[in-house]
Amino acid sequence: MKALKWLDDNFEETILIVLLIIITTVMSVQIVLRLFNSALTWSEELVRFLFVWSGFLSISYCFKKQISIKIEQIVAMFPKKVNAGVKLLEKVILLVFYFFMIQYAYDYFTRAIASGQLSPAMQIPMYTIQIAPLVGFILSVIRLIQGIFEKTHVLVTGEENERNPKST
Repeated sequence: MKALKWLDDNFEETILIVLLIIITTVMSVQIVLRLFNSALTWSEELVRFLFVWSGFLSISYCFKKQISIKIEQIVAMFPKKVNAGVKLLEKVILLVFYFFMIQYAYDYFTRAIASGQLSPAMQIPMYTIQIAPLVGFILSVIRLIQGIFEKTHVLVTGEENERNPKST
């Protein structure tokens, strides 16, 4: 049970930190090598692919942390239950959108597998990069469902959830 709790609390954040460390390290090595008139042929491609992965993983991380670009001041003026209701509606709309996007991401991924295309520099299958939207959207749906349960709890009981007290 502790492992699941840890994964729930830290999964995206841990992966994003590791990806950022790898991106920074690879780019730093590439910069140093260029000072000596040498270069890695695969570094820019790897960094680009890791950046794509971090972009799609960050979507679910933002849902988990309740951070996104929105007008928070207006919603914050409402009473707690109205605030929770508006945010619940927002999450339901986003959930429908991401369920819709999962289908397109799945189709994109299956076409990538069928193509058999390899990346130019690293010669890895392109589907290892093109599965990133599918993974990101599935994780987003999971985080949105968690948020819906949290907002429903606030609507029913009027109490904040102890997991994320700043969520309303």
